[in-house]
Amino acid sequence: MKPLELVRTVERAPLRTLRWTAIDQRTTNAARELASLVAEGALVRIAHGTYTAPPGGADGRRWKPPLEAAGLAVATTRFGQRNVALMGVGAARFWGAIPRAIATTTIAVPVAGRPAIQLETGGTVHFIPRILDDLDLELQATPLGDALVTTPAQTLYDLLAKPHQGQAPDAAEDAARNLGARVTAPELKAIAARAQRVPTTVKKVIDRMEHQR
Repeated sequence: MKPLELVRTVERAPLRTLRWTAIDQRTTNAARELASLVAEGALVRIAHGTYTAPPGGADGRRWKPPLEAAGLAVATTRFGQRNVALMGVGAARFWGAIPRAIATTTIAVPVAGRPAIQLETGGTVHFIPRILDDLDLELQATPLGDALVTTPAQTLYDLLAKPHQGQAPDAAEDAARNLGARVTAPELKAIAARAQRVPTTVKKVIDRMEHQR
């Protein structure tokens, strides 16, 4: 496979990202060719064995994907397109509820027991086992392509229920406070109605919202 064809193959992949194992099946000397393309800025290695094609002709030697988009891309290569979703502090960052950059993100995935990974472009990705059909999700644009993100109401519920997911409890607290100003009591109650057990923290926020109406 010629270098340009290899780059185009990565560009056509979901979220413009492929794992080395998929590329190795399509070309000989894949490791050497990928290293050369990274050195030239045509591709970016975002995690061990995982490569992304910068959008819009950007130079990969200067460009790197936002943490949230990179986390979604890595998760997509492992679990498949539409099988992962940005959630928790990651979704809060997406919705602007955490205005500052943080070095961690959280991705909902369909299996348990997957350890967090360190991205070579910076930051930690935490894989949170969830049943995606149980989540309130929206398809949203990211710098690498469209991906699923929990809605503001679902994001608020998750932050209140498990603020330590992603190991950024202070950021989760700030995000919950900011999202609380955007989410209505009926929206949060609708999320809670689908849960088997509603945490006390969520109930208190719903009560406060209803008394403030």
